[in-house]
Amino acid sequence: MPKSRRTVLVKELSARHRSRVMNHFLGLDQSDRLLRFGSNLSNELITTYVKGINFETDKVFGVFSHHFRLIGVGHLAFVPRADRPLVDGVVQKVAEFGVSVSSNARGLGIGSKLFERAGIHCRNADVTTLYMHCLSSNQTMMHIAKKAGMEIHRDHGEADAYLKVAPANPSSVMKEAMQEQVASLDYSLKSNISAVLRLFGLGKKKSK
Repeated sequence: MPKSRRTVLVKELSARHRSRVMNHFLGLDQSDRLLRFGSNLSNELITTYVKGINFETDKVFGVFSHHFRLIGVGHLAFVPRADRPLVDGVVQKVAEFGVSVSSNARGLGIGSKLFERAGIHCRNADVTTLYMHCLSSNQTMMHIAKKAGMEIHRDHGEADAYLKVAPANPSSVMKEAMQEQVASLDYSLKSNISAVLRLFGLGKKKSK
């Protein structure tokens, strides 16, 4: 039976969520690690990757389950100023996006919502090009890219997708602020419920 659709709320994460991000990536099996990173990263390499995320310069977004587990992560990394391309005499601000969703949370539109949140943040941060790199066999990423109207280039089993980002406007700024406010309220509620359950020894070991 297909999974029931429910509202997917995307929250911006900070350095205090690093351990949750770590647990999310370490919980991916080998096939999912291959799709997310382009290779079967070991636990040690994943640990190094997560420890290296700069939450001040990058943006990391997450989706939490009903049981307060991190089940989706989107990492938006901005290309350093010195490496930004020059097009028609204008320096382009480029951001690369990567996304992963826990196996027990597939089919809920989480990946698409994470991409949507990254996209609207790019608009409001004056990013000109949003970029994704993945394996051509990553059907989820390919679907997200095509749905967003991204320009896709395939080469030797890999694919690069590019999206020209529209400039910000009052509507996009308000939309991002409202999304974060609602997600933060939902996060606080789930956090409080989780704390109460732990207090009475009723916490769940796994998210659903």
